Amino acid sequence: MAFRSLSSQLLRRVSTVRRLPSVLSTSAVTYPSIAIRSFTTSLATRNGGAIKVQAAVARAPGQPFTFDELTLRAPKDDEILVKIHATGVCHTDIAVKDRNLCAFPMVLGHEGVGVVEKIGSRVTTVKPGDHVMMSYASCGGCPHCNTGKPAYCYDHGFLNFAGKHKDGSVDHHHQSTPIQGTFFRQSSFATYSLCTENNCFPVAKDLPLATLAPLNCGIQTGAGAVMNTFKCGAGTSIAVFGCGAVGMSAIMAAKVVGCTTVVALDLTESRLALAKELGATHTIRVDKADTPAKTAADIKALTGAGAVGVDYALETSGNRFALRAAFDSLKPLGQCGLIGGAAPGVEVSLEMLSMLNGKQMRGIIQGDSVSKVFVPQLIALWQAGRFPYDKLITFYDGMCAHLFAALGCCI
Repeated sequence: MAFRSLSSQLLRRVSTVRRLPSVLSTSAVTYPSIAIRSFTTSLATRNGGAIKVQAAVARAPGQPFTFDELTLRAPKDDEILVKIHATGVCHTDIAVKDRNLCAFPMVLGHEGVGVVEKIGSRVTTVKPGDHVMMSYASCGGCPHCNTGKPAYCYDHGFLNFAGKHKDGSVDHHHQSTPIQGTFFRQSSFATYSLCTENNCFPVAKDLPLATLAPLNCGIQTGAGAVMNTFKCGAGTSIAVFGCGAVGMSAIMAAKVVGCTTVVALDLTESRLALAKELGATHTIRVDKADTPAKTAADIKALTGAGAVGVDYALETSGNRFALRAAFDSLKPLGQCGLIGGAAPGVEVSLEMLSMLNGKQMRGIIQGDSVSKVFVPQLIALWQAGRFPYDKLITFYDGMCAHLFAALGCCI
């Protein structure tokens, strides 16, 4: 029963996009991605710079989101007020809520796109009316931020997950009650968001905003693992564990860079069929009873004479047995990347002797992406027909209650 928990993890890996409406219409979910589009703006009113917004509020683990009118404070000198047009729904949003990894109550959402409504006096890179995308937050000043690795910012945990600012203040209130937010410095499950220049960048106004939303996290993470972290080259081989939005994006990226062996692994035949369509050269339907040793052997058998293994293996499901199989499927000097996040306290065991032949394992955040640089590259590939990530998206219009009710238990 080694892979017994993989199926639920893979189901949750499906990406969702929501579009936020003008009177509460939502749109956006992708095959493994969900997008909500067109959040209402008619309900927003201003009071001393603060505005009234509609938001989906996470109240407790395992409990449904509530829909509340909140007060969002005015932007500071270095902040940007964005009217949300659409937002993706990522596994991280649900995992943080259901694993009790955030303070409650909390406004989540971190794949937001929209239109700039107001900017602070120190903002220079966007202006009111610009169409923008919002990604993860970084401090912009630590050694990792200064050397092109903002995903590993020294303050990544606090800036993206703490729900408040360093001085303890919050952006949202429900009447007089503080509501946690600043999630990925955007909290885009609302009609308006506050962000900064570090996690916001403009895009062309002729691009479909709702379709862009999932690029902000899940899509750039999977594609970036292949293109930025591994830097896979033509003729190399890769095994991808889990065919949700992240895994599918890795598969599409592997095709783009010229990998000649792309093995997709999942529990679900329909996902494997789509993986084949998107670029997988081989598929393996994992059985819940499969051991890591069997799965690794099945992968190696697809790698030609000698069955030495793959150059790269990417684990996206957060299953420790899948991670062990991924590492064991590598050839000497192979690299294994971990994207899927398990619950706190989950450990994995590796055979120390097997590491002596140069195999490497590392965690990957956001695909090592500098979003304002990498996402436009993915958009260009999509426009050229080489990165069809839109096949993963399902759209919902407005903050529809049935979608958020479902998100209370799974995605």
